[in-house]
Amino acid sequence: MNAAKQPSSDPLLAIKERFLSDGNPVAVLADRTALVNNVLRTAFLEYLAPVYPKGMAVLAVGGYGRSELFPHSDVDVLLLVERAPSDEKSRDALSAFLRTGWDSGLRISHSVHTVDECCSYHAGNLELSISLLDQRLLCGDTGLYQNLTARLPKFFASERQMLLRLLIRQTRERHEKFQNTVYHLEPNIKEAPGGLRDLHVIGWLAKLQDPARELPDWLGELGPEIQFLYALRCYLHFMGGRDQNVLQFDAQEDIVRQPFMDEIDPAKPIESWMRRYFLSARRIHRAASQAIDVSERLVPSGLFSQFREWRTRLSTSEISVAKERLLLRNPQMLESDPELALRLMLFTARHGLIPATDTERRIARALPIIENYFSEPRPLWNHLREIFSMPYAMVALRTMHETGLLGALLPEWRMIEGFVIRDFYHRYTVDEHTLIVAEHLLSLRKHPDGPRRRFSELLTEVDSLPLLVFAILLHDIGKSIDGPTHAAESARLGEGMMARMEMPEEERPFVRFLVEQHLALSSVMNARDLDDPATAKDLAARAGTVENLRYLALMTYADISGVNPTAMTPWRLEQLWRVYSIGLRELTRELDTDRIHVEPDAPASEFLEGFPSRYVRTHSKEEIEAHLALEQQARKSGVAVDLSRHGGVWKLTLVTLDKPRLFASIAGALSGFGMDIVKAEAFSNTKGEVLDAFTFSDPGRALELNPPEVDRLRGMIEKAAIGTLDVRQMLERRVRPQAKQRSERLRPTIYFDSEASEHATLVEIVAEDRIGLLYDFARVFAESGCNIEVVLIDTEAHKALDVFYLTCEGRKLTENEQFVLEDRLRVACMA
Repeated sequence: MNAAKQPSSDPLLAIKERFLSDGNPVAVLADRTALVNNVLRTAFLEYLAPVYPKGMAVLAVGGYGRSELFPHSDVDVLLLVERAPSDEKSRDALSAFLRTGWDSGLRISHSVHTVDECCSYHAGNLELSISLLDQRLLCGDTGLYQNLTARLPKFFASERQMLLRLLIRQTRERHEKFQNTVYHLEPNIKEAPGGLRDLHVIGWLAKLQDPARELPDWLGELGPEIQFLYALRCYLHFMGGRDQNVLQFDAQEDIVRQPFMDEIDPAKPIESWMRRYFLSARRIHRAASQAIDVSERLVPSGLFSQFREWRTRLSTSEISVAKERLLLRNPQMLESDPELALRLMLFTARHGLIPATDTERRIARALPIIENYFSEPRPLWNHLREIFSMPYAMVALRTMHETGLLGALLPEWRMIEGFVIRDFYHRYTVDEHTLIVAEHLLSLRKHPDGPRRRFSELLTEVDSLPLLVFAILLHDIGKSIDGPTHAAESARLGEGMMARMEMPEEERPFVRFLVEQHLALSSVMNARDLDDPATAKDLAARAGTVENLRYLALMTYADISGVNPTAMTPWRLEQLWRVYSIGLRELTRELDTDRIHVEPDAPASEFLEGFPSRYVRTHSKEEIEAHLALEQQARKSGVAVDLSRHGGVWKLTLVTLDKPRLFASIAGALSGFGMDIVKAEAFSNTKGEVLDAFTFSDPGRALELNPPEVDRLRGMIEKAAIGTLDVRQMLERRVRPQAKQRSERLRPTIYFDSEASEHATLVEIVAEDRIGLLYDFARVFAESGCNIEVVLIDTEAHKALDVFYLTCEGRKLTENEQFVLEDRLRVACMA
């Protein structure tokens, strides 16, 4: 017969065996604390008590003081003395005491201090003061210890504000080392946000408060999370045989096999268990942030206090600002008006202020009501569009994620919350990666220096930042589903989300395109020869238009940057810009060289024949049919004009036979009428017909406030088209805004390329936008004997980005003609 298994003679091994069978971390901490108590008390009696019959007390501090000794944690001991040991006998006794601890397998971290030293702050030694918040007497002179405990409250009261300030600063610096996120794939469960150190900070902040102040019981509310984290650290210590606190991939694989680990999805054990970890860590980190928030507002800070008081003036009828935090004046309204939560987030996105702890709790309680409300088709996109366009959109996004509001509004988001993709390249969970990607994109609005500045300038050229931000939120949401590709699954899920949030149907295909193609530029960077002409053609085909390419370049920049802090190396950044430049050059070349050729008997063949292929890619079937109707009208009257409003801008479409200075005349008429041109395109077919399209804003709201002005503008455009309007006189009558100082103005860049087209010269102009600029360019071309074959105009903020294909007497421009034209264009730019 086999002998019965004997209990281990090693006390720590016996504790380990019990833990692996029942998973109870509280017993581990209590048992190891008791073991260490016994070792140190015995050593004190043997070595220190004979030398110090009084005048010395041994204090357990830190984790040992809290009786929270993990299997291989350091043992923090403070030797409280009347005076520091100075003679050889005292030093030998202390050495023997410490050696006994080390011989017993303890890693003792000790310090020797007097009562006076403990009750005064020493610069650079915050750890001593904080460790005394968790002190307890182990053995020795009780009178000396009572003297300390009598003086400590007065010390903490007098230094409270300084200690709070230093502890909060230290905590923030620690969080920054981990990028302020709990969502690391191999998290440090002690030091990272949401780890054990955050639990300690919560406890220390509470102990440093005025005892008369009533605070939330954060630690009491985190019971399950604390139990979970304690069990995890015990396991890491036992398995590693040392003070191991990083949850590496191999440890993740091992821990899910332990019998005491419950709530695991057997189909995806590691992913489900890690998701549980991240949700626990998020709750702990959130509680620590709230404790810091409450404590920080108790520390006066001079001018900041005055600024904070001024910010209370931002309060509205629904939202109150108090001490830099947001409170709902009537929080019960969340139940009857769930959209109040979105108005609160808009306030955060506009001003950078986050909800107070009580407000967050109110939101958390209302989440089921909010989710049920938005489970039906609602105009959610109207709210999100406005939030994403605000200066502090990222603060609002983070707040929505951390409070659970984002998951309530978009339940599909929960599919990637805490979701782990295990590889050695990504550092974060899928949801955190997504938020960091959005963070990198929105940070470009701060205009960084160096190579990233090019992408910052690119961001100013996009029309709809909110659509790009939303595409980023969607781009990896399909990673939690087994499908052909995660991009395809993300786009599929996005279709339902966009319909439910009532996003306009005309915007949905673009979001789907961005999601489906978000890896297009990365694949070119990693797997294609950038010097191969076929690469440029393939990239241009996938992007389709210059506008699409801009969005994809920005999305790729942010996506790579969000993988890990070192992923976007200078080399990768340069490669990405090179890929963008190659695609841009090919798409710009195709404006003129890639023409539509249709069968003679095909519908609309005469109208479309000879148009650039871009025309079909950038216009819907309904728009093309409307243009065909204009062409039929123009055949009868000589010119056809459509003028209509679309959201915040107006669109003018004109069809007529081409003639000299036509484009200049239309641009001048619009500017002379006070309109601000933001986009323009001109297409010509083989019959000599042109389709000019202008998008413009109405800064003075003349067309909106005076409807008859719409007809007057239409009439002026028709006159300009047939040549009976003096456009130059119109512009001269308009008062131009005062020009900026030359040092403040955007320096124009003008680029000529005679290789981009077989029969025309490409001219790219980037200049500071102003009223009449496009007219001046077109007039310069006409006066120089140049004909505009194709034009693509874009304006973002104060910058005009114009592309023209020019011919002179049916041929490309000579070098001398380019030289003269460049000088004249520069004069027009600086006028």
